[in-house]
Amino acid sequence: MAEAAVESGTESPVAVEVGEAQLPAAAPGRVNAPGGQLDILLDTTVEIAVRLGQTKMPARELIQLGPGSVVALDRAAGEPVDLLLRGIRFATGRLVVVGDRLGVRVEEVLPAGKAAEDSEE
Repeated sequence: MAEAAVESGTESPVAVEVGEAQLPAAAPGRVNAPGGQLDILLDTTVEIAVRLGQTKMPARELIQLGPGSVVALDRAAGEPVDLLLRGIRFATGRLVVVGDRLGVRVEEVLPAGKAAEDSEE
């Protein structure tokens, strides 16, 4: 045990014993959550966005856009699109038609580190 002086406002320093904490060892691995708690998260709805591409243009051109205007993006037709969760790219996919709606067929789910790196670009 070591001794340390602790300042306490305007009073003189007080000596206290300082020792190393004895903590139990933890085994690596997952801890199973008690029933029901994980289900709360699994039932949460999250919003996913799909980014087809992007471009930069002068504000002058932007305000001149109207019906029938075409904005060229930085991707070629047929290139993968990005799936975003809270603005972070987490997967890539291809546009598909499902009935009368557009959809995305997921091609790759990115590892967590790769997704964060790509979002900073």
